Amino acid sequence: MIKSELTFAEAVKKLREELNLTQELLAQALKVSFPTVNKWENNKTKPLRSIRSNLVEFAKGKNLSEDIIYALENA
Repeated sequence: MIKSELTFAEAVKKLREELNLTQELLAQALKVSFPTVNKWENNKTKPLRSIRSNLVEFAKGKNLSEDIIYALENA
């Protein structure tokens, strides 16, 4: 089993940076607002289960490292 040391906030930021996306572009891809992504990255909020599921599927579709996906699913 993979264990990630990343927090949810760190995982969102790492995902975005590895894909060379701005917070705004990630927000558009996930159909959420820019302030929402900003709050995730600043550890102010976490997404609802349905949005988290969309985020995980988005990450899986981009062939990102398993530590990012694990943190998105479990942090």
